[in-house]
Amino acid sequence: MHRRLLSYFIALLSISTLAPAQDRLSGKTFATRAVVMARHGMACTSHPLSTQAAIDVLRSGGNAIDAAIAANAMEGVVEPHVNGIGGDLFAIVWDAKTKKLYGLNASGRSPYSLSLAEFRKRGLTHIPSDGPLPVSVPGCVDGWFELHKRFGKTPMPTILSHAIRYAREGYPVHDEAAFYWPSMVARFGKYPNVKEVYAPTGSAPKRGDVFKNPALANTLSLIAKGGRDAFYKGPIAQTIDGFMKRVGGFLSAKDLADHTSEWVEPVSTNYRGYDVWELPPNSQGIAALQMLNLLEGYDFSKIPWGSAEHIHTFVEAKKLAFEDRAKYYADPAFAKIPVKELISKPYAAERRKLIGERAATRVDAGNPALKDGDTIYLTVADDEGNMVSLIQSNYRGFGSGMVPDGLGFTLQNRGELYNLAEGENNSYAPHKRPFQTIIPAFVTKDGQPFMSFGVMGGSFQPLGHVEILMNMIDYGMNPQEAGDAPRIDHQGSSEPTGERMVDAGQITLESGFPYETIRDLMRRGHRVGYGLGGYGGYQAIRYDAVNKVYHGATESRKDGQAAGY
Repeated sequence: MHRRLLSYFIALLSISTLAPAQDRLSGKTFATRAVVMARHGMACTSHPLSTQAAIDVLRSGGNAIDAAIAANAMEGVVEPHVNGIGGDLFAIVWDAKTKKLYGLNASGRSPYSLSLAEFRKRGLTHIPSDGPLPVSVPGCVDGWFELHKRFGKTPMPTILSHAIRYAREGYPVHDEAAFYWPSMVARFGKYPNVKEVYAPTGSAPKRGDVFKNPALANTLSLIAKGGRDAFYKGPIAQTIDGFMKRVGGFLSAKDLADHTSEWVEPVSTNYRGYDVWELPPNSQGIAALQMLNLLEGYDFSKIPWGSAEHIHTFVEAKKLAFEDRAKYYADPAFAKIPVKELISKPYAAERRKLIGERAATRVDAGNPALKDGDTIYLTVADDEGNMVSLIQSNYRGFGSGMVPDGLGFTLQNRGELYNLAEGENNSYAPHKRPFQTIIPAFVTKDGQPFMSFGVMGGSFQPLGHVEILMNMIDYGMNPQEAGDAPRIDHQGSSEPTGERMVDAGQITLESGFPYETIRDLMRRGHRVGYGLGGYGGYQAIRYDAVNKVYHGATESRKDGQAAGY
């Protein structure tokens, strides 16, 4: 009897050991959790404390815009390696009253006093990724106040109170931040104030350590009381000006004082009955629309998900869109960008003819005259039907490494993304916005909101947007499954910074694709490998207009949370 029980126990142990950890009662085997559903409000962010800040604001009578600002401010506290008030912001807002989408470009411009000749004098062919040279005006704070002025309900001191409290009292450092933090401190520790702010005990905080940033708490308090002018014209601006002069930088009080955000019209294409909305350049959002137009010409009901044909077609479409991205995308105040033509169906039909059976080793940008970080993304929806798609970043981890005296945050290095060659759309010029990688997205169907979503991760973002949409529209996945599905990346395309495509590049695949697929891709001329991270991070809220229910999804690769009430 005992021997039989022991054998039974060993069999059970073997089954539980061998069974995949993600076994679920229903749905895709790679799904890590169920979709979160709620009727009154939803917040999906890359950190639980940010999600809870948003939910607190919603429960207290604030709307989605108020809650999104609260979550973003909290993100700058708890995930300083990827975002903060030293960076830029873009947002798409669905306003339930007007039943219309509004786009906000809250990206900053280059310093007036820094010229292309200065880079030439220093012998540079590319702008460095750290130090004072890649610093452009931070647009985040102005973005908050523009959103709040147009749509907000809750007073800004209340909205920012959650972030202020956690910056002052501290929070436990989570897994992803703890992974990146030591390398960032090692890299930037040579710069002023970095160790004092981010390694106050002498070393980077470890997983579970309680980290406090009282200087950032004071800065946020000044903003809460003094508004955006406290940052762009008041004591914060003066501190940044003095610091940048001391370290040999060019960003000045005048650059900050003259900063403005811009309300822009989102642009769209229809993909199999769904209107997909992105923001126009200087961001890279329309690359996703170009890819969707190219891919719409293929019947994916006959092309299995994860097959070589699926991945090959996807990557070749990406190569074509990214050539146009490298040539055309830039600040529209300085360059003529044929957005309407680039995202047109006839242009896609002509470009689609270039996709063959083998991996392309060279493609050129098209003629549309025919008839690539570290980032946070969050999305919030409220009881009134308002939805916000918001993305915010320092560009690379911890930005430029420039930490102004006593302010508790890092200035971004977004200026690294200019081209130092003359005569290009994205060539460096004073008071010009650089090419931007960060892109929020939105989907409507029949004039009603369908989904607010985004995928973090530098140049990967357009690919991530397209993969999410294909997973849902072509392959029938729910929002959580669409984000959990193994992802496809490709590196080696031409870039707006001047690099040119010289071969087929390399596809990198997450675990989950069969070797048969990889073998077939190699036979088609692709190089295939694996990447450690680099596949972005994702949040989404889908709206069920029939039942009036929000469906929230969050990124399984990071430490986020989707929550509703």
